[in-house]
Amino acid sequence: MLIHTENLSKIYGVGDQVVHALDSVSIDIDSGDFVAIVGASGSGKSTFMNMIGCLDQPSSGRYFLAGEDVASLDPDSLADIRNRRIGFVFQQFNLLNRTSAIENTALPLLYARSGPLAGLSKEERLEHAKKRLEQVGLGDRLDNMPNQLSGGQQQRVAIARALVNDPDLILADEPTGALDSKTTAEVMDLFTELNNQGMTVIVVTHEPDVAAYAKRTVTFKDGKVISIKINHA
Repeated sequence: MLIHTENLSKIYGVGDQVVHALDSVSIDIDSGDFVAIVGASGSGKSTFMNMIGCLDQPSSGRYFLAGEDVASLDPDSLADIRNRRIGFVFQQFNLLNRTSAIENTALPLLYARSGPLAGLSKEERLEHAKKRLEQVGLGDRLDNMPNQLSGGQQQRVAIARALVNDPDLILADEPTGALDSKTTAEVMDLFTELNNQGMTVIVVTHEPDVAAYAKRTVTFKDGKVISIKINHA
């Protein structure tokens, strides 16, 4: 079991009101799964993503990532978990404009403080980044700057960057939000291919066509999971 949550809750105080952004969510996600998280704005899906991405801590409940109880870890420990175990892909590609594709991809390796990828030389970091760019079909674009790449290619660089630390999990937040329909299909095909190779993928999306790529769709409403649908095995 890669992800296991027990009654995960997040409560915010807004003025005199108490908002249950996440309300007693219990869910299991196996290694090698491909899950879409859907729901309207304010449904709790983004809060849930922040919890499982170790970007925020719950108000109550428990969260185990790869068997490790991470719900109560301090910020430095959470940062280490994020760097070692989770690759993030966002709607905006967040690439450094004056940095080549291979250097953008290698960047997380600079911050690896533990594990087998900590302390690599610059040459080793670039070699590892090259392999990841080849994996996403950009082996011929290593030295291109972001402004020399299409939107879809920039998102592929972002996916390569998410993969470079050999994570257990890819967590993608609206990864196709800035892309046209053709490029969306190409990026989702890539996520499917990575999942077929054994990578666990979780995609947060409001687009039904994107959610359909996943093996399961988990729907949030008012901070709760209201349905879990199997799309295909």
